[in-house]
Amino acid sequence: MSFDEAKNVIQQQIKPEPLGEEEIPLLETHNRVLTQDITSSLDIPPFNRSTVDGYAVKAEDTYGAEENTPAKLKVCGTVNVGEPPQIHIKKGEAAEIVTGAPIPEGADACVMIENTERNGEELLVYRAVTKNENVMKKGSDIRTGETVLKAGTILRSSEIGVLAALGYTKAKVFKVPVVAVLSTGAEVTEPGKKLPPGKIYDINTYSLSAAVLEAGGKPVYMGVVPDDKTHLRKALERALSSADMVVTSGGVSVGPHDLMPQTVDSLGKPGLIVCGIAVKPGKPTTVALVGRKPVFSMPGHPTSALLLFHLLARPIIQGFAGRPVTGTPVVKAVAGARMFSAKGRRTFVMVRLNRDKSGRLMAEPVETGASGAITTLAKADGFVEVPENEQFIDAGEDVAVSLLKGA
Repeated sequence: MSFDEAKNVIQQQIKPEPLGEEEIPLLETHNRVLTQDITSSLDIPPFNRSTVDGYAVKAEDTYGAEENTPAKLKVCGTVNVGEPPQIHIKKGEAAEIVTGAPIPEGADACVMIENTERNGEELLVYRAVTKNENVMKKGSDIRTGETVLKAGTILRSSEIGVLAALGYTKAKVFKVPVVAVLSTGAEVTEPGKKLPPGKIYDINTYSLSAAVLEAGGKPVYMGVVPDDKTHLRKALERALSSADMVVTSGGVSVGPHDLMPQTVDSLGKPGLIVCGIAVKPGKPTTVALVGRKPVFSMPGHPTSALLLFHLLARPIIQGFAGRPVTGTPVVKAVAGARMFSAKGRRTFVMVRLNRDKSGRLMAEPVETGASGAITTLAKADGFVEVPENEQFIDAGEDVAVSLLKGA
């Protein structure tokens, strides 16, 4: 299939609707997605409050106050934070007040303490204030009945603060999709174990698990599975029984030990929906649907696996999580060197971004020598697409760089 055909098939066959909702404690809601609009049942602040340390006054009592001719007021008491005022301010009076304390009746402004001088019960005010100066009015932040957060909002620190301000201790959020992640291959060894001759440590399970987290899912590490039909089938059945989606790497090419496509296809209908895509890197990528659960089987090469995950699997996880389906961010740059396409295949050229002497953003191809080069993951900032029908993009041409870091 062409890349566009593969994307269309995936979109037609896999409908990533949210997986339901759950109510969880507010302190556990970070990076989760609200399922309902939040409407305020109270005013914030719930009373007129002082924004300074100083004195609550009638503004008109300070008119004309200057350094040489201060206004003279009588201090009639103190207003503390967290207590309803027991004072009524009359003409010519002032009450000592601290930041956040409620404004007493009769007062309509606050004078900063820096602009006053106190002698016993006498207060000298050296700067006039206007009505409502240094006062935060009731409901000025949030009004009763106001919708303050919309369904679909991703909860970060500020949104969680809003919920706390409204008195919430829990919130209803979409469930997080569980994604089983496993690697295959006789040459792959789990990190932490001794590395035998001829083997490499498992990169993909870790990089793909991190990518699942970034997309809003919960990865479940299923380890490294041997290239054996029986072991592979059992591992995939276990993954499908415990997760909403499966992501694998390795075993999708045409070698004698590449058993993933036929094994996945045998697990249930409709089975394989994509088996090979005309792209470079990532040509052997396979996608299946077992019942309603998608299985994305990526190549074993680390760069290919992570790239095709971002292009094809990431949007599905976002949909399951109730998140907006976003593509990778794109920036405009200038090709720093000629970028060739693979004949008849959509080619994704990994690039590193930097600026030339004139300040132009340059996209320099990352030399890998092969799609499996591990350092490509760390060196590349993003990729440039070279269409199937173009032989190359020449140096100096404008290009769109899809960012992998921060995607």
